[in-house]
Amino acid sequence: MIMITKTAETQNASRNLRSTAATCTGDKQTRQNSAMRATAAQVDRTRSRDEELEAVRRGHAKLQQAVYEAAQIQRKLCSPRELVSGEYEIAGEIFAVRHLTGDFFKVMQLDGALGLVVGDIAGKGLSAGIWQAHLMDLVQRSSRTHSHPAEVVAAVNRELCLDQSEPPITALFFARLDLERNELVYCNAGLPAPLVLRRDKSVERLEAGGPMLGALREAIYKSGSVRLNPGDTLVAYSDGLTECRNAQDEEFEMGRLSAAVKSVNGANANQFLFSTLATVLDFADSRAPEDDLSLLVVRRCEVASTERTSELDKNLSAPRREQMLAMRPRQTTNKQAPMTGS
Repeated sequence: MIMITKTAETQNASRNLRSTAATCTGDKQTRQNSAMRATAAQVDRTRSRDEELEAVRRGHAKLQQAVYEAAQIQRKLCSPRELVSGEYEIAGEIFAVRHLTGDFFKVMQLDGALGLVVGDIAGKGLSAGIWQAHLMDLVQRSSRTHSHPAEVVAAVNRELCLDQSEPPITALFFARLDLERNELVYCNAGLPAPLVLRRDKSVERLEAGGPMLGALREAIYKSGSVRLNPGDTLVAYSDGLTECRNAQDEEFEMGRLSAAVKSVNGANANQFLFSTLATVLDFADSRAPEDDLSLLVVRRCEVASTERTSELDKNLSAPRREQMLAMRPRQTTNKQAPMTGS
């Protein structure tokens, strides 16, 4: 009887053991299946994220390409960048802190005169860049409708203030240079006063004008005039140039600009322009400019050349940022190198 009982207990224990083993095996298989499903789900999520990331990268690359192409169009709108007309040499350049810029300049043929424009739209980047083309179109149309610079600027301001999309505040210098009388009649609407560097190195500031554009529809503007003698140079620029700061947080300011232009007095317009820009960048040293820099130089040559012809339709490519930086002296200390990206 005792033996029968032990046999039954042994059989029960064996069954329990087999049952427990089967249960463990089932649980293990369930866990394995569950882990496999989780792994597969993770792989799917990773693949999905990779695909989304790749789509974002492609979209970003297309956007970058579009911005780059827009910047090239901007450069073409600000043309010619270098020209000779009669006794005058003209050179202009924009040093943009981003691909697109709110600064602009333009040289136009206006019935025996040259129209000279330098503008600075508040802000920078995409929004300012989009407004740039509209502003340049307004200036060109107004300059062909009105002969007096003050009237041109006032007309541009009225058109801008009529826009219902809250146009940006814009500083603008517009001038007509009479190539026969050598008289420059101008209107300065809020841009830092352009300079006229005389042959004897004296400097005059062109301040006649009025307020910035886009704020007061009925703003009143006045014109000023100055004669350019042989050897004289007009220097028009945006505030990004004089407000450029160095590592000590000092601004370049008007005093340094006056000294810089005097130091290159007598150079041709292109040399004058890039030497001045190089001086500003050298002052900034390791600190990248925070605002766009634009500069337009108009020089009346001391001796007229019979070989000088109008080249208003010729768009000569000016040196790029790398060339301006190359003009700077090599650093002899271990200072941080200046940023060279756009």
